[in-house]
Amino acid sequence: MSYSGQVARETIESKRKRAAEVMDRLERAMPDVRIELDYGTPLELLVAVILSAQCTDKRVNLVTPALFQRFPDAHTYAQASASEVEPFIQSCGLYRAKAKSIVAAAQALVAEHGGEVPRSRALLEKLPGVGHKTAGVVCIHLGGDDAFPVDTHVKRLAWRLGFTRHEDPDKVEEDMRALLPSERWAKGHQLLVWHGRRICFARAPACERCPVADLCPKKGVPARPTAAPRESS
Repeated sequence: MSYSGQVARETIESKRKRAAEVMDRLERAMPDVRIELDYGTPLELLVAVILSAQCTDKRVNLVTPALFQRFPDAHTYAQASASEVEPFIQSCGLYRAKAKSIVAAAQALVAEHGGEVPRSRALLEKLPGVGHKTAGVVCIHLGGDDAFPVDTHVKRLAWRLGFTRHEDPDKVEEDMRALLPSERWAKGHQLLVWHGRRICFARAPACERCPVADLCPKKGVPARPTAAPRESS
């Protein structure tokens, strides 16, 4: 069955079954799915996720070894100035703002949480420079609150798959959470991120090698022109 043009008439139960099948197939296709940021402690994860905004995970992983060595815990960040952090992360986008956020977040961790990273999404969101998506990513990888964080890949794929009609990431997350049981949210987030990076690209998705192509209405994906038949000689 092709889902092109079917989404508008799809019932919520049918959509839930389709979402489950999408996740099942993606999980079979990508059994090694995981976060691609390198970290060893909850604080390192938080800092890496802050740095990953508008920056590739590969670039973040290049700068964090020296950063983590220089600042091994929240107390060392909290005692530093943003200008001391900046040289370590200068190759990441928005590095000045990120340095300020990291130092301010560390100061809040020391003052309010004994230097430890909380597992509560609400508490994480109260930290300077930590938004809803960042808090969600940290939570799901630390075994904290259940979440289905929405980054640019999740947002794009949720739209293309017809799982949401919204642009606002918070509303997209609400839609995805309504389609899948909470025990699938963390891996579902990561599966969509990997699929978006490897096959369902923003400009030219590789639908010909997509394991869920027949389950996808391809919303917003321009139809590819077919080759004109050759005239017989």
